[in-house]
Amino acid sequence: MPPPSKIRLQKAEKQLILQYPDSEFTLPAEYLRVYSPSAEVRGHGAGEGTLVSGKMHVGIEKVAAAGRYALQIFFDDGHDSGIYTWDYLRELCEQKDAKWQYYLARLEAEGKGRDPDESAVKFIG
Repeated sequence: MPPPSKIRLQKAEKQLILQYPDSEFTLPAEYLRVYSPSAEVRGHGAGEGTLVSGKMHVGIEKVAAAGRYALQIFFDDGHDSGIYTWDYLRELCEQKDAKWQYYLARLEAEGKGRDPDESAVKFIG
């Protein structure tokens, strides 16, 4: 997969805009953070990895090329170990809606939330 033709970081809006010859995608920092390809998030083996919660307010400090094959994203919560390959970034772009809904469903199922200042409570009755 070729890299985006243009990458724009909008720090104030907390999003990354990736422009390709055929389309443009806007990826929120929270989405990129919870789908980080780092071992911390994805895990070291098969399975779903770690569910990251409480990242509603996370921002992106900077982005940097990682060789010719990927992008490294530096988040303002200190996370910077994920290397987003061009293929993975395009996957995140094309599957954004489905992946986001899946993430929200996982949060709900595990009684977690997006806001770090709130804790989701699940009532059983």
